Amino acid sequence: MINAELIHNEDENKYEFHIEGFKPYIEYEKKGDVLHLTHTIVPKELGGRGIAKELCIGVMKDVEAKGLKMQPACSYIVAFVEKNPEYESLLG
Repeated sequence: MINAELIHNEDENKYEFHIEGFKPYIEYEKKGDVLHLTHTIVPKELGGRGIAKELCIGVMKDVEAKGLKMQPACSYIVAFVEKNPEYESLLG
């Protein structure tokens, strides 16, 4: 578990963490009530800490809390949902 707050940067269509001067993020395109999750980016300096997974969990919780759906359009998120079927109900 990382110690960072998930920030929803709606101006840039991103969910991001601010960690050690870096901003790992998940980028999305909103189409109606569906967020198409297009990119997961974690700078190599932060690699191997489970940050991408924590980003995914945070985004899934926010999508669910807002009553939205999501569509993985990024290979990392596709694999994440396959490994964590509890989030399949959010597919839209």
